[in-house]
Amino acid sequence: MERNIENLKKTADQLRLDVVKMVHDAGDGHPGPAMSALDIITSLFFHELNVDAKNPKWEDRDRFILSKGHACPGLYAALARKGYFSVNEFAGLRTLGSILQGHPTMQKTPGIDMTSGSLGNGLPIGTGMAIAAKYNKKNYYTYVILGDGEIQEGIVWEAAMCAKRYRLDNLIAFIDHNGWQSGGSVEEVSGLLPIKEKWEAFGWYVQEIDGHDYHQILDAIDHAKKQKGKPSMIVARTIKGKGIDYMENDNSWHKRVPDDAQLARAIELLGGEA
Repeated sequence: MERNIENLKKTADQLRLDVVKMVHDAGDGHPGPAMSALDIITSLFFHELNVDAKNPKWEDRDRFILSKGHACPGLYAALARKGYFSVNEFAGLRTLGSILQGHPTMQKTPGIDMTSGSLGNGLPIGTGMAIAAKYNKKNYYTYVILGDGEIQEGIVWEAAMCAKRYRLDNLIAFIDHNGWQSGGSVEEVSGLLPIKEKWEAFGWYVQEIDGHDYHQILDAIDHAKKQKGKPSMIVARTIKGKGIDYMENDNSWHKRVPDDAQLARAIELLGGEA
């Protein structure tokens, strides 16, 4: 498929603006973690994923799990702009009865393949989806985005072993490696590093990239798809709050609401109207 990097960048700017506006209007949400993953989400939904917004439950679609479910405003923005539901639904973020809950919920939101937010569960569930595809002789891929703090969960490494055991070359995961989690830097909290070598030791094909460089993101996916008999992990170095100058690398934006002036600054930065 031909790459239109400029269109992807423009789309990501719109999604970032959607996120700021959603969280501003809702008075609650996690903008920083959404921003760091948004270039990966944009690459997947607007270039890579074989999906049909008019048929969200299509049996042969690629699957996607946002394991770091608190970053869901970014996913909701992508789903709406892809055509799964109206952007008018943004006004209901995190409200009772809305299709856009505080974490992704497959029973409520078109395009959500798995409920997530209980950290660590996305990769095990994605591993099961990939096993099911092999068992049923289906050609779809399963993609998972994990947070770097999230991979402190033990169940992630149980899934890593299982995926290697079943040679799941139809499973492609990303680690959104922005270096932060809610309680501080990931290195201070758990001594997480090195990430790449850990996944290689578990038998995965591992690449390390700039998670905001579209060429690197798409090249990494292409390389992952060429691997036979191994699951793939793409360690994406990212910036928490990417694209919004007052949010970048400021962990206070893990869960925080922009005020009117900050919303106006985001509109100025991203070149659009919310």
